Amino acid sequence: MKRGGAAGRFLYGTLAGLLGCMLLWSTGFAWFVHDALKSPARPPVADGIVALTGGQGRIEASLRLLASGQAHQLLISGVAPHATTASIAGALPPDLAASLSPELWRRVTLGRHATSTIGNADETAQWARASGLRSLIVVTAGYHIRRAIMEIHRTVPDVALHPYAVRPPALRAPLRGSSLRLLAMEYDKWLMASLGLTRNMPVRAQN
Repeated sequence: MKRGGAAGRFLYGTLAGLLGCMLLWSTGFAWFVHDALKSPARPPVADGIVALTGGQGRIEASLRLLASGQAHQLLISGVAPHATTASIAGALPPDLAASLSPELWRRVTLGRHATSTIGNADETAQWARASGLRSLIVVTAGYHIRRAIMEIHRTVPDVALHPYAVRPPALRAPLRGSSLRLLAMEYDKWLMASLGLTRNMPVRAQN
């Protein structure tokens, strides 16, 4: 009976612990989704802007911020090796592409080496230090913005970072199964980044 009682208490404690962890994860996930869906606030004027590639709307939003005078320089981090400003302009909405002057494009730097969020952070740090920047607007998706800010801050802790989150198509229907899976995956990655474990993750897992 004593053995059975001890086993029962162990099982009960294990189940209670698992349920507690699930509750904590679910509560945090609900907060994460709510945060990811918030409309972006207008950021303050900064020295530079960095757009992290990997989703729709990020480059467009960063160019609109640059054109409106929110910063003087823009880094588009993680472009394809053979990308050019002309090829990027060709993928923009026609009205935006037509409004961007050659002078503005000369203030755009294409970062070709980043293949992950960690790579984005390293590329951003190198560019910010070389350009003497003290403040940055960080443009990425709402589900990615907190992890991106965290990783960039670790590489340039002395640079002020201002988030500007865009809402990609995946977040326009957040209750769809594919959207929830994406949000859950990004939440888990943010948790890993919060624990300082992302530097040891494979590149694919960092994206």
